[in-house]
Amino acid sequence: MLQVKSLGLAVAAVALLGVAGCAAPPRGGADYRGYETRTEQSVRFGVVESIRNVRINATDTGVGTTSGAVLGGIAGSTVGHGRGSVAGAVAGAVIGGIIGSAVEKDANFRDGVEITVMLDGGKYIAVVQEADETFRVGDRVRILSGRGATRVSH
Repeated sequence: MLQVKSLGLAVAAVALLGVAGCAAPPRGGADYRGYETRTEQSVRFGVVESIRNVRINATDTGVGTTSGAVLGGIAGSTVGHGRGSVAGAVAGAVIGGIIGSAVEKDANFRDGVEITVMLDGGKYIAVVQEADETFRVGDRVRILSGRGATRVSH
């Protein structure tokens, strides 16, 4: 019985680490991925016309759901004997999966900002990024674009 509990605790620890590792990387104006370094980017300038707070939801990887289902299944299997144990494992897996999914979504949520800019050439653009820098209407900004990413900075 002690071995089953130890195994369950070990699996729980690994699953929790998996859920913690599913957090999305930051997507602010000052955040770069490795492949974006040492590459040329085009630079444009403009003036902030409007700002809107947004929520950035990262893609669901399924790690939270899977980890929660495993943990819930293990915990549920310790209830009862025979068929009760099987029913407990199934119920625990379902409930654990729901909780794990919610934990992953919460870990990946980011506060963002949608910045609408009037470029010096007269064209409007809007860029969504994490709210890691404060912008105000009328701010003079630069827009960097390259490798499929665009960011706004002062």
